[in-house]
Amino acid sequence: MASLFSVSRVALVSISVLLAAAAIGSDASRGQKLKKTEMTFYMHDWETPTKEENVTNIIIAGKPQTKWYILTFGSLFAYDDAITTTIDRKSTELGRAHGIYVNTALDGSDLHILVSFLFTNKAYNGSTIEIQGADRLLQPTREVSVVSGTGKFRLARGWASIETVFLDIPQSNAILRWNLTVFHY
Repeated sequence: MASLFSVSRVALVSISVLLAAAAIGSDASRGQKLKKTEMTFYMHDWETPTKEENVTNIIIAGKPQTKWYILTFGSLFAYDDAITTTIDRKSTELGRAHGIYVNTALDGSDLHILVSFLFTNKAYNGSTIEIQGADRLLQPTREVSVVSGTGKFRLARGWASIETVFLDIPQSNAILRWNLTVFHY
């Protein structure tokens, strides 16, 4: 009898949370028209410094007694990468990509990424877009989810495709082209 009461209580709490979330979502978008924004930018992920580039990506942890490396299962990275308008790192900076990724595939072929794009450019200054998903990094183009946003991207949803346009595996340096389609209020 006690277990039935516990299940009912959990169900009631779950329903309450869902109703509250729906109410908050409807309040935030009430009277506002859904907008669609498409953008392309480049993320400069630098693990090894050069004369021109600072390190923007560091490895935090990995599988014991194994070289910690992007293609090794269990390797965890944190990054603070520039996002720019073109592939040239000296082009106009739109903001920063702050996040983490971990290699989650036993064969080393997949990453799980969490990234916040923090915009500092005039059009979106102070706004963010949150990304989460599986990055099948050995595929030429990958797709991940836009799961949230703030400021001009409040209640964002959508998707992003990622394409590696420069890769230096021995040095662990890369440039990624991001194409985002974002629906927001």
